[in-house]
Amino acid sequence: MERWGEHWQRRLGSANRATAAVRAGKWRLLILIALLGGYWLLPISGQVAVLPEDAVEALTWPQMRLNLPVPPPGEPATLWVTDVVPWAHLLLTVNGRPATLEEFRANPGDTWTWKWRFTVPEEGAGTVIFYHDCHTGCVERGRLVIGPATPTPPAPRLPTKLGLVFPNPERDWHGRSGWAVGLTYARLAEEPYWGVNDLAVRVHDATAKGLRVLVRVDYAPGQSLPPAGDYVALTEYLNYLRRLARDKRLQGVYGYIVGSGYNAVQNNSQAPDRPVTPAWYARVFNGHGEPMTHTDNAVQVIRAENPRVRVLVGPVRPWTWDQDGEQRYTIDVPWLNYMNTLVAYLDEAAQAKATAGIPLAAPDGFALHAPGRPDAPELVGRDPAQEPRLDLRREAWNGAQAGFRVYRDWLEIINAYPTTRGLPAYITFTNTYAPDDGVPPAQNYPPGWLTTALEVINEEPQVRALCWFLDDIPGDVQWQWFNLTRRPGQLIYAAEEFEALLAP
Repeated sequence: MERWGEHWQRRLGSANRATAAVRAGKWRLLILIALLGGYWLLPISGQVAVLPEDAVEALTWPQMRLNLPVPPPGEPATLWVTDVVPWAHLLLTVNGRPATLEEFRANPGDTWTWKWRFTVPEEGAGTVIFYHDCHTGCVERGRLVIGPATPTPPAPRLPTKLGLVFPNPERDWHGRSGWAVGLTYARLAEEPYWGVNDLAVRVHDATAKGLRVLVRVDYAPGQSLPPAGDYVALTEYLNYLRRLARDKRLQGVYGYIVGSGYNAVQNNSQAPDRPVTPAWYARVFNGHGEPMTHTDNAVQVIRAENPRVRVLVGPVRPWTWDQDGEQRYTIDVPWLNYMNTLVAYLDEAAQAKATAGIPLAAPDGFALHAPGRPDAPELVGRDPAQEPRLDLRREAWNGAQAGFRVYRDWLEIINAYPTTRGLPAYITFTNTYAPDDGVPPAQNYPPGWLTTALEVINEEPQVRALCWFLDDIPGDVQWQWFNLTRRPGQLIYAAEEFEALLAP
């Protein structure tokens, strides 16, 4: 007991001296050193948590030291991290943004120190997190909270089904918890914007605003998923999914969308002779056709790393004749046959694995494409802004929906199979562009269309989100006539409606 008391007298003396030094700065610091799932708290009051000696010794690394006095907001700061492991593939973030590594050195006594530089956040508070092994998914090692010891809790946000693809980070959501859809490519994992690091920044910013984030994961630009039968590409794609699911910076992701529009030729451009068929998609997604013991599929790979995140079936593109499906739907057109065959295979694999004692092989939901068609000839004499409410069953397409209500065709197929019946659906692509017509929203958007679409979806409990494609991509010109931030042409009406629909 005497040795225990002397031990803590020394530690309390060190803590009090550290407290006095911190008080000399302009900010107060709360240091949390995280290791093996636990935290050692050193509050600025001078109080310390009394733990057993062996626990204390296990929780003393890494040591994180910020230069004092702390620079004011907007000024550069220096942080030293010392640890007993010479970690590789490191990252230090400040409010989600990477810091700059300036120096690395080995110290006497088998410790290593990294010197980092960053800019003190303008908001007057920040969380600094030290990661390692970021090449396979960043693992958090320690963190330092700069600013008030008791941060102001965020105000409660009202949920809305309204969302955006590539939301502008400067957008005001007016206290609403909406939806944000992003995109990343397995083959561009280390590239700017499309890679994992810029994705992590966008996820951090979106979740800080209370948005629910869906991340679509494609194999490469122009190639939504690995070409059929390409097992090297499949392994590469699954490794990227594993990395995303493991990365602690991405734990706020609501769900991952596995590919998009893969039934279209333009999304199979790397191998047009080996397109993503319904059977290949189901094999990639939940291992359809493979032995039950095989786990090399998207659902099992993601859930092994993060069982909380949702895994969504990517959307089939409507009104494209590029691929058909073997299992004919009651409305015989290629896109619905493709979807029907795909869902049948997913259901078959999920049921087979459940019978074999392998749970959770079914999807958590479906992402859907539901574009509007306000210029449809079936609408002659009717208000185009009301198009989302109207059935446009085209006779030449055997009665398939030709407009926004194609989402109802999708839902009927989803609800026809045991393991997918009733699963939530997320419209991750909507606007007034029908790809077979080719007229962009900047030209054909009728005022009131988005308002009507949201009213319709608010009456559909199975549909959780309605996301406009798109808001803004920095420097992009390909999608300039879809851009809600820039408001070209008729999109000024859509932008004004979006703001009005978010208003409390």
